[in-house]
Amino acid sequence: MISDADIILIKEPKLSAADKLYLTQIAEGVKVTLNHLFFKPKVTVQYPEEKRKLRVDNYRGVHRLNRDPDDRVACVACFMCETACPAHCIHIVAAESPWEDREKYPQQFDIDELRCIYCGMCEEACPVDAIELTTEYDMVGQSRDEMIFDKEKLLNVYDQTKDIKPRKNPKISGYQGTGDREKYDQLRERLEKMIDEREPGESKSTGTDASEGNAQ
Repeated sequence: MISDADIILIKEPKLSAADKLYLTQIAEGVKVTLNHLFFKPKVTVQYPEEKRKLRVDNYRGVHRLNRDPDDRVACVACFMCETACPAHCIHIVAAESPWEDREKYPQQFDIDELRCIYCGMCEEACPVDAIELTTEYDMVGQSRDEMIFDKEKLLNVYDQTKDIKPRKNPKISGYQGTGDREKYDQLRERLEKMIDEREPGESKSTGTDASEGNAQ
């Protein structure tokens, strides 16, 4: 049984007329609203007319197929991107190139943007920087077929974003994250020159000596 000493009586506080009408609380709420409206920075944007700047500069969004200086598709249909893709969302059909500076070109180049995981391995595998991931994130389609970007769509993305240079990770990219074809050509020429300057049979003799030593 509970004794009277253990019972605590709580008196209901008296409320004024303003408190009963919640005028004080309403005034405090209006004060906060007006403070954010006139003095705080605005966080709401009128999308899609206004777009907020990305908080990261290495965002990987929709793909694009780059054009070369002659306004041709830069892809040489080497299938490196299709092979490297872990999601198997790239499909290429190669054909004989009508230009003399390459053997093949992509007659068909499709990317399933819904299946893609945007890992960036395709652009890292490309030897001619023909495919890149842009910072565009606004992709809307009414069907799955609309989200399969063919060659024309990918080239159209390049035409719309050619002034924007996608940022590549310098720790992964073989071209220091710049996507510069000129640096790639210079590196290739240096390697070819080193191979040509190497004495004939140098590597073979080294391998023979090593094998003979192991045999003894």
